[in-house]
Formats: sequence, structure tokens, C-alpha cells
Amino acid sequence: MTPRLATACLSLSFLLGLGLLTGCGGSGSNTDCDLGGCTITFARSGGTSVSVLGIEAKLVGVQNGQATLSVAGHEVNVPVGGETQSEGFTIRVERLTDTEVVVRVTH
Repeated sequence: MTPRLATACLSLSFLLGLGLLTGCGGSGSNTDCDLGGCTITFARSGGTSVSVLGIEAKLVGVQNGQATLSVAGHEVNVPVGGETQSEGFTIRVERLTDTEVVVRVTH
């Protein structure tokens, strides 16, 4: 294989790999994934789920400054600015406003 062809193959593999990292935003949610994990912006009203990093993440609800999330089928309660571990993932609630909940999920 020529060096030029090898470089082209590596570039294609890298781009395909990045495609695997992208998340699927649903109605009322938005995702932004990179090599470190995914940031999910949920509508505060809850009930929406997204598929990221091979798992489903869902905002169940918000109460008293804590977000209840279902990650890979397990519910966790995370305060704003706090984080927890579940099923090998770190879940951090980065921001909570009147309209949205921003969550970072890393593996």
C-alpha cells in the first residue's frame, strides 16, 4: 500500500469513527458528541430520550435542583454541578434553567 493510500484509509476510518460518536437528538433534545463523551440538552419538561454512546439517556424529571435521569435503563438523581456513576458511565448535570437541563455523559 502506498503512503498516500494508507493516509486516505486512515482518514476515512477516522471520519467513520466520528460518525459512530454522534448522538441522535429527539424532539425536545439536542446532542453534541466528541471523543470525550456527549453533551445532551434536554427540554426541562422531560420525557425525551436520546441514544448516545450506545445507550439510551432520558430526562425523567427535575425537582429541588436535582435531575432524575434514566441512563442505560438505570435511574440516577444528580444535583446541578454534581455527577454520579452508572453502568460504567459518568453522568454530570452541567446546567439547569427554567427551560432546559444540560447533561454530560462520558464513558
